[in-house]
Amino acid sequence: MQTFDELGLKPEILKAVKKLDFEETTPIQAKTIPFLLSSDRDLIALAQTGTGKTAAFGLPILEQTDLNSKKIQTLILSPTRELTMQIAKDLESFSIYLKNSKVISVYGGANIQSQMESLRKGGQIVVGTPGRALDLIRRRKLDISNIRWLVLDEADEMLSMGFKDDLDTILAETPKEKQTLLFSATMPKGIINIANKSMNHPEEISVGKRNKGAENVDHSYYMVQAKDRYEALKRIADINPNIYGIVFCRTRRETKEVAEKLMNDGYNADALHGDLSQAQRDYVMNRFRVKHLQILVATDVAARGIDVKDLTHIINYNLPDENEIYIHRTGRTGRAGKKGIAITIIHSREMGRMRAIERLVGKNFEQKSVPGGKEICKKQLFNLIDRVEKVEINESEIEQFIPEIDKKLSWLSREDLIKHFVSAEFNRFLSYYEDAPDLNVKPRKERDGRERDRGERGSRKRKDNGFEFTRFYINVGKNKNLNPASLMKLINEHAKFQNVEIGGIDILKNFSFFEFDKRYDKDLMEAFKDTEFEGTKIIIEPTKSERKATKFRARKRSSDYPRHAKFNSRPDSKKKKRY
Repeated sequence: MQTFDELGLKPEILKAVKKLDFEETTPIQAKTIPFLLSSDRDLIALAQTGTGKTAAFGLPILEQTDLNSKKIQTLILSPTRELTMQIAKDLESFSIYLKNSKVISVYGGANIQSQMESLRKGGQIVVGTPGRALDLIRRRKLDISNIRWLVLDEADEMLSMGFKDDLDTILAETPKEKQTLLFSATMPKGIINIANKSMNHPEEISVGKRNKGAENVDHSYYMVQAKDRYEALKRIADINPNIYGIVFCRTRRETKEVAEKLMNDGYNADALHGDLSQAQRDYVMNRFRVKHLQILVATDVAARGIDVKDLTHIINYNLPDENEIYIHRTGRTGRAGKKGIAITIIHSREMGRMRAIERLVGKNFEQKSVPGGKEICKKQLFNLIDRVEKVEINESEIEQFIPEIDKKLSWLSREDLIKHFVSAEFNRFLSYYEDAPDLNVKPRKERDGRERDRGERGSRKRKDNGFEFTRFYINVGKNKNLNPASLMKLINEHAKFQNVEIGGIDILKNFSFFEFDKRYDKDLMEAFKDTEFEGTKIIIEPTKSERKATKFRARKRSSDYPRHAKFNSRPDSKKKKRY
């Protein structure tokens, strides 16, 4: 591996780098910095979060920046306020010994007047979020007509957050004669489109394979019934008493609920979601950064741009809506050569998704057993003993109390004293996990490389008796990425009965229809009270259209689900009478 001294950087930059204790380059830095110092070709760099990308593009840009000019020479775009602030802070650290160097950050949630004043005073590098940058461009406060470098950092994240139109507009304002640097962890179609449309025969530098996860992360999963997700999460936290990680949930509501439950149960946790004000968000993040919180429960959108060092765990309370998001989630641990752990809690119907993510990441995931009560109690006991053994003793402060304490406990033998001491802290775990049930669910049998369980997904046997259906309206459709599979999953997670017939499913642009066993109309509507999907409150109403199903007939269908598929809408429910 190269040292920074070998790259030919200015002494002022090398001095700053050494002050930051940087010695050897990371793989992405070793490939990118020499290229950018010697070439003006566009660049696509594929590397995971936390691999040193800011220095990879920041150092060569600072090396070539004209510090005698206060005109903007570089525009760096990133998906979130947090990442924007982090990039700007890093660039300021790299340029601390460069005279006249100025980095300006612009982002939403902050006073735009002060940002406009900074731009008026001038600077060479602007780091911003697409929305705020575009706002300032339209106000004619941010002039990017003569920039030499355009950097798109976490480009795939910006596209997934819906910034495509903003990026297209900003790109149109930049000069043709510039060097575009695109950094991304994955290579979805949107990134390829940007490369084809806005870049000129770009060089591609890749650290690892495309769309692959970080090398230092161990991936595992626990299979439980849907109703046991929270209990499984608590056991994962209890078996890892020194956990410092992020728990990812799909919706804001679920994030709030999980965080509130953890806090009420005595865990050192808090939530990060879209309903928080910027001040509340900053407060939570500051507590998490200084490790006053052990567990941060967050949605994918709220967590984007979080850059926190030394995370031990990433826990997927639910699988993400898109498999590629898994790479971004788990890329937040296992950084700087340290080991990280990625854990996912799934139910049996999600094995197909799990296998697809395995192929995407390029690793085999280990299925682990949810720890039982005895295992957790043993772990917590020895963690307590370790803490007692390593605790720092303040002799001067406690010496005055020792005689009185010794007198009070003198009747206890050494063995009894240890028992009393341990029990004072340990009894709550023994009490809580007494007769704790086994939460593990066996995976579905695999057949021809695909997981199928006819007992769970529904028997495909033909039936002679007919079923009467109610046709329901639901207020989400393709606009919220609803499909037959996600609709079935939604029903499975919220309904409280099993072995119920479902008929046709029609997914439309802004709403959808599905047919459901008429006997369970009220139960279904009750199950979906106060339920959200993709941030939208679910509305389910029966329509006037009903029909009676005839005998099943064999037919070919392109859909993953048959016209009339029997399924267990809640495989975790206790056994009830089959209909």
